[in-house]
Amino acid sequence: MTPSRALAKLQRLVQIPTISSSDAALIDTAAFDRLLEAMVELFPLLHARLELTRVGAHGLLFRWAGASAERPVVLMAHLDVVPVDADSSWTHPPFDGVIADGYLWGRGPLDDKGCVVGICEAVELLLERDFVPAQDVWLSFGADEEVFGTDASDAVAILTERGVRPWMVLDEGGAVAHDAFPGVTRPVAVVGVAEKGSSSFEMRAEGRGGHASMPARMGPTARLARAILRIERSPFPAKLPAPAIELFSRLAPHAPGPLRPLMANGAKLAPLLTRALVLAGAEPAALARTTVAVTTLSGSPAINVIASTAKAGVNVRIMPGESVASTRRHLEKAISDEHVHLDLLESGEPSPVSLYEDEPAFNLLEECVAEVFGDAVTSPYVLMGATDSRHFTAICERVYRFAPFRMSKAQRESIHSYDERIGTDDFEEGVRWYGRLIERLT
Repeated sequence: MTPSRALAKLQRLVQIPTISSSDAALIDTAAFDRLLEAMVELFPLLHARLELTRVGAHGLLFRWAGASAERPVVLMAHLDVVPVDADSSWTHPPFDGVIADGYLWGRGPLDDKGCVVGICEAVELLLERDFVPAQDVWLSFGADEEVFGTDASDAVAILTERGVRPWMVLDEGGAVAHDAFPGVTRPVAVVGVAEKGSSSFEMRAEGRGGHASMPARMGPTARLARAILRIERSPFPAKLPAPAIELFSRLAPHAPGPLRPLMANGAKLAPLLTRALVLAGAEPAALARTTVAVTTLSGSPAINVIASTAKAGVNVRIMPGESVASTRRHLEKAISDEHVHLDLLESGEPSPVSLYEDEPAFNLLEECVAEVFGDAVTSPYVLMGATDSRHFTAICERVYRFAPFRMSKAQRESIHSYDERIGTDDFEEGVRWYGRLIERLT
């Protein structure tokens, strides 16, 4: 098939491997250069008519002057992607941008180049009509989101220096999620009004090491393995935050009969609803508690050598209302071993909860969803991942996280994994949604 104009632009950017890394020496800066050059070619009016400020090495901050600057809006996305596991089984090569079976396949169309192109194409189409937004619109595209970089915080510093306090900020995050909740057949447009904190620890056990023919009891690897199991057996307490209770209240009319009273009365029956979520699987359970994942492991450099040091990386997603300090105390209590050291590598507190009850900005997002995705139920929720928008909470109390694309459960699972893909028709809907959002600003 011949791709549409917008889809061809997304295909082009997916084919450029802008893989970020916390090690600057591993970054292919030429790929980021090519991406920025391609954007100038693909979105000529945007680059000609909007004021551009470069942020860091490859970040972009555009200002589209509106009829008023009283209530500026920031639309965000990021240009970088995560690496590809060489051993994973992709249906189509991750940087070929293949269009097949109704999808554009590759690394990045969902996270987050779909949002980049969706925003830019919507702006380009409006500029072709000489449209002027009612308010200033800022476009903030960082190039180091996946490695918790500084582009977003630098953009906040620039806006602060210029005296800009956004009325609303919109970044990636939620989506028009299909098959997200057991028994609910309607898609749910989940808009993140807060996000969990993201922090990383390293567990480390040390010992004498030695020859594998003479293993001692409870060496570093065994001690570390025991610590991992203790953490696994000591989950954080489950408790629903207010946005999650609101989510289930909105879903109640569309839930199976037996679940409706429980979901509709979530505030009164929160303990029961919380237990039901915990039992419903990993995705629903993550809505109800701080989660812990052991992600990296290292030990001996040789198979016949006992490790003198064994390490495990621990990634924690912290619920609003908790903190990095309380998380550390929980982990140390669970490990309960003075010979296992817990070092904080990255610290990120949960974000504050943005306004959503009787809030015009949230209502605007909901109205646009109803217009473009008529079958979807819109609701606030707490985002499990971390986004660049967390930096903008310092200057804005209306920070939302929503990517206007339909995503199946399989698609959501493909993010940071293999076979990432976006529906071709779904992408076009997303472009239209961004356009309507800009048109409806007042």
